[in-house]
Amino acid sequence: MTDAVKPRRYRSPRRAAQAEATRRAVLDAARHLFTTQGYAGTAVGEVARRAGVSLDTVYASVGRKPELLLAVHDMALAGADEPVPSTERDYVAAVRAAPSARAKLEVYAAALGRRLPQVVPLAESLREAAATDAGCRRVWEALEERRAANMRVLAADLRAGGGVRPDLDDAEVAHRLWVGNSASYYRLATAGGRGPEDYVALVLDTWTRTLLAD
Repeated sequence: MTDAVKPRRYRSPRRAAQAEATRRAVLDAARHLFTTQGYAGTAVGEVARRAGVSLDTVYASVGRKPELLLAVHDMALAGADEPVPSTERDYVAAVRAAPSARAKLEVYAAALGRRLPQVVPLAESLREAAATDAGCRRVWEALEERRAANMRVLAADLRAGGGVRPDLDDAEVAHRLWVGNSASYYRLATAGGRGPEDYVALVLDTWTRTLLAD
């Protein structure tokens, strides 16, 4: 007896392109609405109407409201039209290529100064919604853990670059990086009429003074 031959699944390039275009339309609509109306003021149905798709299509292509906001957050962080994993972001590659811990911190702080003005309002909207919405709370907690994990990777990269204080272990280095790149730190650093450039100057001064041996 011969084994039954399973039919091959045919993947239409045209259908894949249509699905990608639909997803892009949903993300563009969500980005516009979240950045202009905030999380509480944006309904998923409104995202669907603006994208020209059904509500079920929004859920299938990206997810529910917390996942939509996370996707838009990651688009802003990457400076791209799609959510991009941290390892594929352009500034992450630039940090890794920098020759020393000091140079890596300079590149990273400058990148945060460009990206956080768009990212922080989205992150704070998600944090506020997490207080009353279980779905948002799960996404927020996962986002915070992901940020902490990324800082542990950065701490090891700084150590490899040379110049990090020998009395600090990587966990402490990661924690200080994590505090400095938080939405709360950025908001406080830019209060009172200060701007992104003031944040960059403050966080870089703090990191270099507290993390580097010299």
